[in-house]
Amino acid sequence: MTLIPLADVAPRERRVAIGFFDGVHLGHRAVIAGNDTVVTFDPHPSAVISSRGAPPLLTTLERKAELVEAIGVSELVVVPFTRELAAEPPEQFIDEVIVGRLGATSVAVGENFRFGHRASGDPALLQADPRFETRVEPLLEVEGEIVSSSHIRGLLLGGAVDWANHLLGANFVIEGEVVHGDERGRELGFPTANIVPPEGFVCPGHGVYACRTGDGNPAAVNVGVRPTFETGRGELIEAYVLDFDGDLYGRPLRIEFVARLRGERRFENADALVEQMHDDVRRTRELVSVVG
Repeated sequence: MTLIPLADVAPRERRVAIGFFDGVHLGHRAVIAGNDTVVTFDPHPSAVISSRGAPPLLTTLERKAELVEAIGVSELVVVPFTRELAAEPPEQFIDEVIVGRLGATSVAVGENFRFGHRASGDPALLQADPRFETRVEPLLEVEGEIVSSSHIRGLLLGGAVDWANHLLGANFVIEGEVVHGDERGRELGFPTANIVPPEGFVCPGHGVYACRTGDGNPAAVNVGVRPTFETGRGELIEAYVLDFDGDLYGRPLRIEFVARLRGERRFENADALVEQMHDDVRRTRELVSVVG
């Protein structure tokens, strides 16, 4: 995968898919299909033009590149989204970026794609340009639901990671550096690798999840504030990595969410919690071995 800033793009003819593509979900994949270049923006446009800022994102730029590569596209072009770009007439974006810089012979966008000053550019404007062919992909429905990044964010916040994964076309991933916690899990016989949820990105709702690490190990993961113990700490992602014995402190850890096991709840005592954790581990091993 070549992840390249717009300013460094080499001249050549391209078949281009354009969009923010947060999550690279099934609807995005329909837009991307058949193209050799994907064009995205950084940061999220709402971070620049909205007083409310950007929504929590599903993917980092690196994860987006990984997902784009996995569906067979070798070039991800990153357009810096600035106030100046947002203020440009949409015709200028077509002339300078789509034609001038990218050399597009064809362009694919979703039907809700908007660009340029006050979002005045739309798919019809692209279709009217004779210098390239334009394909406008309709919004994708799965079982009566529109597949969108905002809908998937809601599913994840509600803990429905299995359905979110289905609409994403891949497991939802969080990555972060392992930090020190209270070592409560170690005392209970379940030492955990702890990650602070990354700021600005979606984190699944509080609960216990069957996951796998980037190395492929099953992991029983708790997202929440550990209500059985008064810790005073904020939200934390705690991963008990099965079949692993080592020190992960200070190292990056990748967690792929496979399924939700249960909600987070308070137990009467540590023994009751340990009994439940044994069951969580058993179910995690079963689910991760079956679900991709």
